[in-house]
Amino acid sequence: MRRWRLSAKNDDGSAALEFITVGVILLVPLAYLVVTLGAVQERLLGVEAAARHTARVIGQADDIDSAAANSDAVLASVIDEYGMDAAGVDVSMSCMPAGAACPSAGATVIVTVSTRVSLPFVPPIFGLDEAASIPLEAAAAQKVSRLWGTG
Repeated sequence: MRRWRLSAKNDDGSAALEFITVGVILLVPLAYLVVTLGAVQERLLGVEAAARHTARVIGQADDIDSAAANSDAVLASVIDEYGMDAAGVDVSMSCMPAGAACPSAGATVIVTVSTRVSLPFVPPIFGLDEAASIPLEAAAAQKVSRLWGTG
């Protein structure tokens, strides 16, 4: 016959329950972090590629018409490739030196692309998806050929 002391507790099975509870408490935020960082990384690569390729196309174009057409096509292609929303992507262009026409022969064109990444599983009610979003921006510079506009 077994004698039980009053102060002894029966802990049979509690380790598994504690492991499951702590595991879920730690695993859910870790999984959310991985999903969120994946979404941010994908969008960041897309923004960087859009800025770099658009600047390169403008810098290698022969004239303003081909630069505009080619840069629009490249930008649309990159946006589609990375699954970005075209309405949420802002593109701006500037040139160095500041007084030069943009783009012009010998100038450096700087293309800046910006967008926002909404956090996963945030519902689009009451503007929560906009409030819980991460802004991303990338810029790329490309020297315009000295023969710009002569070809």
